[in-house]
Amino acid sequence: MGLRRTSWMHLSALCRRAPLSTAPAAREQPAAGPGAEPVCGPAETARPPVPAVDFGNTQEAYRSRRSWELARSLLVLSLCASPALLARHEQLLHLARKLLGQRLFNTLMKMTFYGQFVAGEDQESIRPLIQHNRAFGVGSILDYGVEEDLTPEEAERTEMESCSSALERDGCGVSKREKQFQAHRAFGDRRDGVTSARTYFYASEAKCDSHMETFLHCIEASGGASEDGFSAIKLTALGRPQFLLQFSDVLTKWRRFFHHVAAEQGKAGLAAVDTKLEVAALQESVVKMGIASRAEIEDWFTAETLGVSGTLDLLDWCSLIDSRTELSRHLVVPNMQTGRLEPLLSQFTEEEERQMTRMLQRMDVLAKKANQVGVRLMVDAEQTYFQPAISRLTLEMQRRFNVERPLIFNTFQCYLRDAYDNVILDVELARREGWCFGAKLVRGAYMAQERARALEVGYEDPINPTYEATSAVYHRCLDYVLEELKHNARAAVMVASHNEDTVRFTLRRGPCVFDVCSASQLRPSILQRLSGHQWLVTEVCTGQPARGGMEELGLHPADRQVYFGQLLGMCDHISFPLGQAGFPVYKYVPYGPVMEVLPYLSRRALENSGVMKGAQRERQLLWQELKRRLCTRRLFHQPA
Repeated sequence: MGLRRTSWMHLSALCRRAPLSTAPAAREQPAAGPGAEPVCGPAETARPPVPAVDFGNTQEAYRSRRSWELARSLLVLSLCASPALLARHEQLLHLARKLLGQRLFNTLMKMTFYGQFVAGEDQESIRPLIQHNRAFGVGSILDYGVEEDLTPEEAERTEMESCSSALERDGCGVSKREKQFQAHRAFGDRRDGVTSARTYFYASEAKCDSHMETFLHCIEASGGASEDGFSAIKLTALGRPQFLLQFSDVLTKWRRFFHHVAAEQGKAGLAAVDTKLEVAALQESVVKMGIASRAEIEDWFTAETLGVSGTLDLLDWCSLIDSRTELSRHLVVPNMQTGRLEPLLSQFTEEEERQMTRMLQRMDVLAKKANQVGVRLMVDAEQTYFQPAISRLTLEMQRRFNVERPLIFNTFQCYLRDAYDNVILDVELARREGWCFGAKLVRGAYMAQERARALEVGYEDPINPTYEATSAVYHRCLDYVLEELKHNARAAVMVASHNEDTVRFTLRRGPCVFDVCSASQLRPSILQRLSGHQWLVTEVCTGQPARGGMEELGLHPADRQVYFGQLLGMCDHISFPLGQAGFPVYKYVPYGPVMEVLPYLSRRALENSGVMKGAQRERQLLWQELKRRLCTRRLFHQPA
């Protein structure tokens, strides 16, 4: 089979050729620089204040729930808090199914764990729950919760085959990817240590088509359920993960090359958005490295591409590997260890290139369907060795589809050390190019796995040192995005969090950006571990207030710029008070047959055990409301 030399120009062309229809969305809009006037801002007329929300008022929080549902929640969450039960939950489920038989086992599950965390078996059976939640101001994000029941050995074998090229599998070539972006057998089962995200393994192109059809059904159902619906997709479900690994390696090396040149120019240590290279010095470096001749690079750095400043920042640098410049032909960078120039992209077989094209086509089909039915599409974040490519492909979708409103949302995992830089770079790029910024902020789902992999494989741990540090990064990112929303009514954010303090921070400015009442509550060991993050220590220890929440910034829930999201069966005391107060809030609503969603239920149980502080408060509130109803003789409360 013939081999093809794939360049980034070719990839960008594929991104633009991939659509099955021929009418690309126009995106030529005036750029909005940092000092520009907002495209459209909050109304100048007097408006009602941001509604107050009381998460401790159990009567209002659980007004939508019958008493037996509260009792079930209390039972399930209490069982999830038992380490002894969780350690043996798979064996116990297997034993229960053996003793009870399939029919009684299904009934038991629907009365307990399945009934708590899963809406039903199919889209028809989940409609009553969706309509009920909607009546109380809570929307739904449908999620088909079925997963393949692979053994660890099967998952490992599948992952190793799908994450390497034909040449690598045949032993004819050695991967030039960095260790982080190579498949490692010890971490072939990507489900290990992951408690709050579904994992897809590549089986075939037909299976990817099946996943796309499932996503399409969810998008259509979300469009019919509300006028402002959401749907979520994962790119590992849509194609071979080998491509995500290779493209992530490309993007990481390209960015690292920028910072290498910046260090040569004495600009190391600056924030990513503030680092600017002198173009004249950069040209000299490129010539000396032998990447291209002086005559060739003169065409790359023009007033049209860079303006007249004579400097180039990271966003300019990343745009140079777009198909709009000739630099795409020269995708080589120096290997700092060997001193040799190396190509950034591996060779693809014709079949592998067709698989890559089909992955991009599937993304395009989903984005077009979401645009057609008026549903916002959130691209979920995944492991760090996939994420640079996922973010870049999501960015291409945002450029095409976020023209009039934020249709495509990228996801930022705030447990990553570079999360804040990534947020401000995307916000700045949206300003420059004139498209609508859309983001979902999460803490992250792969922490244990990422840390273990970095340690074992031998690369820098990408995760923040502590939970407190992650919370600070989350609030710092959120604070920056809320400030952007104040000046740009075409931007939007989904605050996907079960942390009550984070939701309070979003609504109203708190005393500091941490999940504690004051810096004095921090253990000395935590402050010592944060010593390498000076901005964290400063904000925590001084207790300086953040710039503001929705109330201080004039962001009203009626603007529908700030959305909230939680999982079905978790943190109803947050979701329903928000919805009843008029805030746009959504539940992730999984569905599927009982036996096929058992892996999902297993993760929900483990996740509840890992969020002890929030889960304990939720159990206390549930018990408090049950006692209140018992004492006031309202045990047979009917939601109204």
